[in-house]
Amino acid sequence: MELSWVNKLRIAAVAALGIVVIGILAWPLAAPEDPLLPVRATNISLLGTMGLLILAFALGFAGYFVAWPHGREIGILTVPFGLAIWAARSGPMRAATQVSIKPYERLMLVHSFRFEPVYWLLIVAAGFAGVLAAQYLRSIFMKPVSGDQPKSYLNVNTYVNGLLAILVTVIVSQFFIGVFTRDTGTSTVAAQPESGQIIFGVTAAFAVAAFVVKKFLNLSYIWPVMASAFMLALAQPIYYNAKVIQQFAETRPATFFPHTLFAILPIQLVALGTLGSIIGYWLAVRYDWWRKHESAG
Repeated sequence: MELSWVNKLRIAAVAALGIVVIGILAWPLAAPEDPLLPVRATNISLLGTMGLLILAFALGFAGYFVAWPHGREIGILTVPFGLAIWAARSGPMRAATQVSIKPYERLMLVHSFRFEPVYWLLIVAAGFAGVLAAQYLRSIFMKPVSGDQPKSYLNVNTYVNGLLAILVTVIVSQFFIGVFTRDTGTSTVAAQPESGQIIFGVTAAFAVAAFVVKKFLNLSYIWPVMASAFMLALAQPIYYNAKVIQQFAETRPATFFPHTLFAILPIQLVALGTLGSIIGYWLAVRYDWWRKHESAG
Protein backbone atom coordinates (compact mmCIF):
# COMPACT_ATOMS: atom_id res chain seq x y z
CA MET A 1 0.00 0.00 0.00
CA GLU A 2 2.44 2.58 -1.23
CA LEU A 3 1.52 6.23 -1.67
CA SER A 4 1.36 6.77 -5.43
CA TRP A 5 3.23 9.62 -7.05
CA VAL A 6 -0.12 11.09 -8.14
CA ASN A 7 -1.30 11.27 -4.54
CA LYS A 8 2.05 12.72 -3.52
CA LEU A 9 1.46 15.46 -6.09
CA ARG A 10 -2.04 16.03 -4.70
CA ILE A 11 -0.66 16.38 -1.17
CA ALA A 12 2.07 18.72 -2.43
CA ALA A 13 -0.49 20.86 -4.26
CA VAL A 14 -2.76 21.10 -1.21
CA ALA A 15 0.22 21.92 1.01
CA ALA A 16 1.41 24.60 -1.41
CA LEU A 17 -2.07 26.15 -1.48
CA GLY A 18 -2.19 26.46 2.30
CA ILE A 19 1.41 27.61 2.62
CA VAL A 20 1.10 30.34 0.00
CA VAL A 21 -2.35 31.67 0.91
CA ILE A 22 -2.33 31.41 4.71
CA GLY A 23 1.33 30.97 5.56
CA ILE A 24 2.61 33.81 3.35
CA LEU A 25 -0.15 36.04 1.98
CA ALA A 26 -2.28 36.09 5.15
CA TRP A 27 0.71 36.43 7.50
CA PRO A 28 -0.03 40.14 8.25
CA LEU A 29 -3.22 39.01 10.02
CA ALA A 30 -1.20 37.24 12.72
CA ALA A 31 2.22 38.90 12.62
CA PRO A 32 3.00 40.43 16.04
CA GLU A 33 4.18 44.03 16.19
CA ASP A 34 7.43 42.80 17.68
CA PRO A 35 8.72 40.02 15.38
CA LEU A 36 10.44 38.37 18.34
CA LEU A 37 7.15 37.79 20.16
CA PRO A 38 4.98 34.68 19.60
CA VAL A 39 1.93 34.50 17.35
CA ARG A 40 -1.17 34.73 19.53
CA ALA A 41 -4.89 34.62 18.92
CA THR A 42 -5.32 37.72 21.05
CA ASN A 43 -3.33 39.74 18.51
CA ILE A 44 -5.88 39.06 15.77
CA SER A 45 -8.83 41.44 15.61
CA LEU A 46 -12.45 40.31 15.40
CA LEU A 47 -12.55 41.38 11.76
CA GLY A 48 -9.30 39.52 11.14
CA THR A 49 -10.72 36.42 12.80
CA MET A 50 -13.81 36.50 10.61
CA GLY A 51 -11.64 36.92 7.55
CA LEU A 52 -9.42 34.03 8.63
CA LEU A 53 -12.42 31.74 9.19
CA ILE A 54 -13.80 32.56 5.74
CA LEU A 55 -10.38 32.09 4.19
CA ALA A 56 -9.94 28.71 5.92
CA PHE A 57 -13.36 27.58 4.72
CA ALA A 58 -12.57 28.67 1.16
CA LEU A 59 -9.21 26.89 1.22
CA GLY A 60 -10.78 23.67 2.49
CA PHE A 61 -13.37 23.95 -0.26
CA ALA A 62 -10.70 24.51 -2.91
CA GLY A 63 -8.44 21.83 -1.42
CA TYR A 64 -11.16 19.23 -1.89
CA PHE A 65 -11.22 19.79 -5.64
CA VAL A 66 -7.44 20.15 -5.91
CA ALA A 67 -7.03 16.70 -4.34
CA TRP A 68 -10.10 15.07 -5.93
CA PRO A 69 -10.99 12.18 -5.97
CA HIS A 70 -9.31 11.99 -2.57
CA GLY A 71 -10.40 15.47 -1.54
CA ARG A 72 -11.91 14.49 1.76
CA GLU A 73 -8.77 12.71 2.90
CA ILE A 74 -6.26 15.24 1.57
CA GLY A 75 -8.14 18.55 1.44
CA ILE A 76 -8.19 18.87 5.23
CA LEU A 77 -4.40 19.32 5.14
CA THR A 78 -4.64 22.73 3.45
CA VAL A 79 -5.29 24.88 6.52
CA PRO A 80 -2.94 23.05 8.95
CA PHE A 81 -0.07 23.43 6.47
CA GLY A 82 -0.73 27.16 6.30
CA LEU A 83 -0.92 27.53 10.08
CA ALA A 84 2.25 25.45 10.43
CA ILE A 85 4.10 28.20 8.57
CA TRP A 86 2.83 30.72 11.10
CA ALA A 87 3.92 28.36 13.86
CA ALA A 88 7.41 28.18 12.36
CA ARG A 89 7.65 31.96 11.81
CA SER A 90 6.45 32.77 15.33
CA GLY A 91 8.71 33.96 18.08
CA PRO A 92 9.26 31.41 20.89
CA MET A 93 7.35 31.11 24.13
CA ARG A 94 10.38 32.33 26.05
CA ALA A 95 9.95 35.76 24.44
CA ALA A 96 6.58 36.06 26.21
CA THR A 97 7.81 34.77 29.57
CA GLN A 98 10.83 37.07 29.48
CA VAL A 99 8.60 40.14 29.51
CA SER A 100 6.44 38.72 32.32
CA ILE A 101 8.89 38.91 35.17
CA LYS A 102 6.71 39.23 38.26
CA PRO A 103 4.84 36.19 39.55
CA TYR A 104 1.38 37.69 39.00
CA GLU A 105 2.35 38.67 35.44
CA ARG A 106 3.57 35.17 34.74
CA LEU A 107 0.39 33.72 36.26
CA MET A 108 -1.78 35.86 33.97
CA LEU A 109 0.35 34.92 30.98
CA VAL A 110 0.16 31.17 31.61
CA HIS A 111 -3.59 31.28 32.20
CA SER A 112 -4.13 33.32 29.04
CA PHE A 113 -2.72 30.44 26.99
CA ARG A 114 -5.01 27.81 28.56
CA PHE A 115 -7.89 27.98 26.09
CA GLU A 116 -6.17 29.62 23.15
CA PRO A 117 -5.80 26.27 21.32
CA VAL A 118 -9.60 26.29 20.90
CA TYR A 119 -9.25 29.38 18.70
CA TRP A 120 -6.79 27.70 16.35
CA LEU A 121 -8.84 24.52 16.34
CA LEU A 122 -11.81 26.57 15.09
CA ILE A 123 -9.69 27.75 12.17
CA VAL A 124 -8.77 24.14 11.34
CA ALA A 125 -12.44 23.16 11.72
CA ALA A 126 -13.46 25.90 9.28
CA GLY A 127 -11.14 24.34 6.71
CA PHE A 128 -12.64 20.92 7.33
CA ALA A 129 -16.13 22.42 6.99
CA GLY A 130 -15.07 23.74 3.59
CA VAL A 131 -14.02 20.23 2.58
CA LEU A 132 -17.37 18.79 3.69
CA ALA A 133 -19.26 21.56 1.90
CA ALA A 134 -17.39 20.82 -1.33
CA GLN A 135 -18.08 17.11 -0.91
CA TYR A 136 -21.79 17.77 -0.38
CA LEU A 137 -21.98 20.14 -3.34
CA ARG A 138 -20.32 17.62 -5.59
CA SER A 139 -22.68 14.86 -4.42
CA ILE A 140 -25.63 16.97 -5.60
CA PHE A 141 -24.42 17.29 -9.17
CA MET A 142 -22.47 14.08 -9.61
CA LYS A 143 -22.62 10.57 -8.24
CA PRO A 144 -19.86 10.30 -5.61
CA VAL A 145 -17.01 7.97 -6.38
CA SER A 146 -16.32 5.01 -4.12
CA GLY A 147 -15.03 6.13 -0.74
CA ASP A 148 -16.34 9.67 -1.23
CA GLN A 149 -19.54 9.23 0.77
CA PRO A 150 -19.91 11.31 3.94
CA LYS A 151 -19.15 9.33 7.07
CA SER A 152 -21.53 9.24 10.01
CA TYR A 153 -20.35 9.99 13.54
CA LEU A 154 -23.80 9.73 15.18
CA ASN A 155 -23.26 6.40 16.91
CA VAL A 156 -23.31 6.86 20.69
CA ASN A 157 -20.49 4.34 21.20
CA THR A 158 -18.37 6.31 18.79
CA TYR A 159 -18.70 9.41 20.94
CA VAL A 160 -17.96 7.49 24.13
CA ASN A 161 -14.87 6.00 22.49
CA GLY A 162 -14.10 9.44 21.14
CA LEU A 163 -13.86 10.88 24.64
CA LEU A 164 -11.57 8.01 25.54
CA ALA A 165 -9.52 8.75 22.42
CA ILE A 166 -9.13 12.38 23.50
CA LEU A 167 -7.90 11.28 26.93
CA VAL A 168 -5.51 8.75 25.40
CA THR A 169 -4.18 11.36 22.98
CA VAL A 170 -3.59 13.88 25.75
CA ILE A 171 -1.64 11.35 27.82
CA VAL A 172 0.34 9.77 24.96
CA SER A 173 1.15 12.97 23.07
CA GLN A 174 2.11 14.81 26.27
CA PHE A 175 4.55 12.04 27.14
CA PHE A 176 6.13 11.93 23.69
CA ILE A 177 6.32 15.70 23.41
CA GLY A 178 8.43 15.53 26.54
CA VAL A 179 10.57 12.78 24.99
CA PHE A 180 10.99 14.33 21.53
CA THR A 181 11.43 18.01 22.45
CA ARG A 182 13.04 17.99 25.87
CA ASP A 183 16.51 19.46 26.21
CA THR A 184 18.53 16.48 27.46
CA GLY A 185 21.07 18.85 28.98
CA THR A 186 18.69 19.77 31.79
CA SER A 187 17.48 17.11 34.20
CA THR A 188 14.93 18.79 36.47
CA VAL A 189 13.36 21.43 34.20
CA ALA A 190 12.63 21.79 30.50
CA ALA A 191 14.41 24.39 28.40
CA GLN A 192 12.91 26.23 25.45
CA PRO A 193 13.24 23.93 22.41
CA GLU A 194 14.29 25.27 19.02
CA SER A 195 11.65 25.71 16.34
CA GLY A 196 12.76 22.68 14.32
CA GLN A 197 12.70 20.49 17.41
CA ILE A 198 9.15 21.64 18.18
CA ILE A 199 8.01 20.94 14.62
CA PHE A 200 9.37 17.41 14.74
CA GLY A 201 8.43 16.67 18.34
CA VAL A 202 4.80 17.79 18.26
CA THR A 203 4.13 16.22 14.86
CA ALA A 204 5.71 12.92 15.88
CA ALA A 205 4.00 12.86 19.30
CA PHE A 206 0.53 13.29 17.81
CA ALA A 207 1.36 10.77 15.08
CA VAL A 208 2.09 8.18 17.78
CA ALA A 209 -1.13 9.07 19.63
CA ALA A 210 -3.27 8.90 16.47
CA PHE A 211 -1.67 5.57 15.55
CA VAL A 212 -2.67 4.18 18.97
CA VAL A 213 -6.20 5.60 18.67
CA LYS A 214 -6.71 4.06 15.23
CA LYS A 215 -5.10 0.74 16.14
CA PHE A 216 -6.89 0.10 19.42
CA LEU A 217 -10.08 2.20 19.22
CA ASN A 218 -10.50 2.19 15.42
CA LEU A 219 -11.31 5.90 15.32
CA SER A 220 -10.27 8.55 12.83
CA TYR A 221 -7.82 11.41 13.25
CA ILE A 222 -10.67 13.78 14.20
CA TRP A 223 -10.45 12.83 17.86
CA PRO A 224 -6.67 13.30 18.28
CA VAL A 225 -7.01 16.64 16.47
CA MET A 226 -9.70 17.70 18.95
CA ALA A 227 -7.45 16.64 21.83
CA SER A 228 -4.93 19.34 20.86
CA ALA A 229 -7.37 21.94 22.21
CA PHE A 230 -7.34 20.40 25.70
CA MET A 231 -3.64 19.73 26.17
CA LEU A 232 -2.76 22.91 28.07
CA ALA A 233 -6.02 23.13 30.03
CA LEU A 234 -5.54 19.60 31.41
CA ALA A 235 -1.79 19.86 32.00
CA GLN A 236 -1.65 23.24 33.75
CA PRO A 237 -3.33 22.19 37.02
CA ILE A 238 -0.89 19.27 37.26
CA TYR A 239 2.44 20.79 36.20
CA TYR A 240 2.01 24.57 36.14
CA ASN A 241 -0.34 25.62 38.91
CA ALA A 242 -0.12 28.95 40.72
CA LYS A 243 2.46 27.71 43.23
CA VAL A 244 4.76 26.32 40.54
CA ILE A 245 4.38 29.47 38.43
CA GLN A 246 5.44 31.63 41.36
CA GLN A 247 8.39 29.35 42.12
CA PHE A 248 9.61 29.47 38.51
CA ALA A 249 9.11 33.24 38.26
CA GLU A 250 11.16 33.81 41.42
CA THR A 251 13.90 31.19 41.05
CA ARG A 252 14.26 30.18 37.38
CA PRO A 253 15.21 32.03 34.20
CA ALA A 254 12.28 32.72 31.87
CA THR A 255 13.62 30.16 29.40
CA PHE A 256 12.81 27.22 31.68
CA PHE A 257 9.49 25.44 32.19
CA PRO A 258 8.22 22.57 34.38
CA HIS A 259 7.33 20.59 31.23
CA THR A 260 8.29 21.10 27.59
CA LEU A 261 4.60 21.30 26.73
CA PHE A 262 4.50 24.81 28.22
CA ALA A 263 7.31 25.97 25.96
CA ILE A 264 5.14 25.20 22.93
CA LEU A 265 2.69 27.75 21.58
CA PRO A 266 -1.02 26.93 21.13
CA ILE A 267 -0.78 27.47 17.37
CA GLN A 268 2.10 24.99 17.27
CA LEU A 269 0.13 22.41 19.24
CA VAL A 270 -2.93 22.64 16.99
CA ALA A 271 -1.32 23.07 13.56
CA LEU A 272 1.41 20.48 14.04
CA GLY A 273 -0.86 18.25 16.11
CA THR A 274 -3.38 18.15 13.27
CA LEU A 275 -0.74 17.21 10.71
CA GLY A 276 0.72 14.59 13.05
CA SER A 277 -2.72 13.12 13.80
CA ILE A 278 -3.49 12.67 10.11
CA ILE A 279 -0.06 11.13 9.49
CA GLY A 280 -0.44 8.73 12.42
CA TYR A 281 -3.91 7.66 11.33
CA TRP A 282 -2.80 6.75 7.81
CA LEU A 283 0.29 5.00 9.12
CA ALA A 284 -2.00 2.81 11.23
CA VAL A 285 -4.20 2.12 8.18
CA ARG A 286 -1.13 1.19 6.17
CA TYR A 287 0.18 -0.98 9.00
CA ASP A 288 -3.12 -2.91 9.21
CA TRP A 289 -3.12 -3.37 5.43
CA TRP A 290 0.46 -4.64 5.55
CA ARG A 291 -0.30 -7.09 8.39
CA LYS A 292 -3.40 -8.40 6.60
CA HIS A 293 -1.63 -9.02 3.29
CA GLU A 294 1.51 -10.37 4.97
CA SER A 295 -0.63 -12.96 6.79
CA ALA A 296 -2.45 -13.79 3.57
CA GLY A 297 0.89 -14.28 1.84
